[in-house]
Amino acid sequence: MKITRDIREYRDIINVPRPEPQCHQRMPMAKRAAQFSPFAALTGYEEVVAQTAQEHEAKIEW
Repeated sequence: MKITRDIREYRDIINVPRPEPQCHQRMPMAKRAAQFSPFAALTGYEEVVAQTAQEHEAKIEW
């Protein structure tokens, strides 16, 4: 099932300015970047891949 939308459906909100918070200041860009920075979801994955590659390379006969 494919859902398609027409931009005309959003005509009333497309040029509305972004709301400003009333109760607190905006988070500084540096903190926001740190908060949403990528993280290692699979800790130790890189080490396992490197070890596996090293084991396979050792088995290759030249």
